[in-house]
Amino acid sequence: MKIGIDAVAFDVAKIHLPIPTLAKARNIDPEKLQKGLGLEKMTLPDVHQDVVVFGANALTKLIQNYNIDLSKIARIYVGTESSIDSSKPISSFLISLMEQKFGENTLSNCDVVDFTFACIGGVDAMQNCIDFVTLNPTKKAIVVTTDYAKYDLNSSGEYTQGAGAVALLIASNPRIIAFGNTWATSTKGVFDFFKPYRTLAKTDITGNDANEAWFDNLESEIEIHKDQPVFDGQYSNQCYMDRTRDAYFSFKKLKNTSQTVYESWTSIVMHLPYAYQGRRMLSEIYALDASNSTLSGAEETTVYQNKLKEISKSEAYIEFVSKKLKPAELASSLIGNLYTGSIFMGLLSTIAHFYDTKKEISGSVFGFLAYGSGSKSKVFEGTIQQDWQLALKDVSLFETLEKSFEIDFETYEKLHKKEQHQSVCSPKNEWILDRIESENPNLLGARYYKWVD
Repeated sequence: MKIGIDAVAFDVAKIHLPIPTLAKARNIDPEKLQKGLGLEKMTLPDVHQDVVVFGANALTKLIQNYNIDLSKIARIYVGTESSIDSSKPISSFLISLMEQKFGENTLSNCDVVDFTFACIGGVDAMQNCIDFVTLNPTKKAIVVTTDYAKYDLNSSGEYTQGAGAVALLIASNPRIIAFGNTWATSTKGVFDFFKPYRTLAKTDITGNDANEAWFDNLESEIEIHKDQPVFDGQYSNQCYMDRTRDAYFSFKKLKNTSQTVYESWTSIVMHLPYAYQGRRMLSEIYALDASNSTLSGAEETTVYQNKLKEISKSEAYIEFVSKKLKPAELASSLIGNLYTGSIFMGLLSTIAHFYDTKKEISGSVFGFLAYGSGSKSKVFEGTIQQDWQLALKDVSLFETLEKSFEIDFETYEKLHKKEQHQSVCSPKNEWILDRIESENPNLLGARYYKWVD
């Protein structure tokens, strides 16, 4: 029995800052970001948007475009690292909004939960849903990945920002891709990238040494949540490479093969914090599996890194990247980082590219190398199904991305600092954040959404 992705939909922030505009403002050579990292545009939320809005829009499109019978949906699982509440999951917001639009109690028997493990949480949610449908083949599940990758102004991660969501219908006998039963994992508990609660002494805010109540905070320390992470770029890259390498060779061992696994994959889909991250991270696996060797602890790090640089610049590797990785990079260049949605946008980018170029890929095997900081990698594969083109006809990925609205640098900084209070683009046929309760003490902070025709 085949289990996999039967349908897909997405929603990406409709406004963007061109990368050359950011580069000029930050005194960075634009070619370093465009040709070096593959970046062209950076999307970000409008005033009326947040991760619930992106997730709800993607889910609504999925339901409408594919005429999904909600009575058949047993699970809606969300992958995110941009939660807006420490208790109430995004999935509970989504189920409420879908019932607003499609009928009260239409999803009252549906199980919902959020998965959080940095950028790999969406893959975790999908694997769980695949296991569920395998045991219950008459039922269907939906995975929604929704995130806002926000970084501090002037930080080294600023130019990788992005925002949006991807929704997937998981079912038996899928039309798009069926996944194999072999999943390999590599996990280590590290601090390469994380979003801790920060604290400030109350006296530093009030100037009063007495621990008096401050906006109902009785504690002497004030906790602050920021969307922006704490991260070490070089260390995070190394963790990405280490986890992915270990998971890849674990996958090869589980497959019980001595052959070069990536050669059997028509396309390779990886987590892309920026468009060219995958090609940079994969050079080690490319070298080691081709030579059927393992990482040598005896080699000096600098010598080994120099060897990888040579390989990554070789004609053979450049051709390999163009053939197997580039299709997944196309959308990333125009969107930015989608965190949990990045790998699924890479899949959508690949098949949309083949759809637009009229290339038949039925029966092709795709390899997936997922990564989430903290850190964990999963490697798995799937086979493109006969009806994949039928399931893609209404997606219009690149046509949609072309319609993105360009903003200037001043507007970008105002949005980032939350100084912009009027939407850049008027919402139409989409969900919006309507208001956040600020008066009723029993509902303080509750977020309310509505559909705008």
